[in-house]
Amino acid sequence: MLKAGTDIPSTLMHFMLARASDLDRPEAAAPATTIEVFRTPKPIPGLKPGTFDLNLTLVTFPPHMPSNPPHHRSGAVLYYILSGSGAITIEGQTEAKGVGSMIYEPSNLVHQWGNPGEEPLRFVAFNINPEGVPAVLPGAPVKSP
Repeated sequence: MLKAGTDIPSTLMHFMLARASDLDRPEAAAPATTIEVFRTPKPIPGLKPGTFDLNLTLVTFPPHMPSNPPHHRSGAVLYYILSGSGAITIEGQTEAKGVGSMIYEPSNLVHQWGNPGEEPLRFVAFNINPEGVPAVLPGAPVKSP
């Protein structure tokens, strides 16, 4: 049971991995209410039977931080922006992302993150990676324009 410490309702971020046959099952029962904010359009590419490392990381980028070097992940990641405004660059296209944005990044997608904003960018990153393989793989090959 999850209970708020005050009379103010709690918000719980629930990350769920499920078999395709279980996708129509409800995530919670009354009196809880749920709002689905993201669902991958298809199974996570390359996810095969085996063991995986799951981690949830709170990331903060300071104001005016330039984009980090191009990189990719060994698995998939789901980002949820808590505060600030970020910029993600994929294949040379930069897109602004604000509070409440969900960004799904499949395995091996070369990308960069930066913070052009005036306040810190804070986001949660939920990673799933093959066990024992580093999540971030620097020095990713970058396609020529």
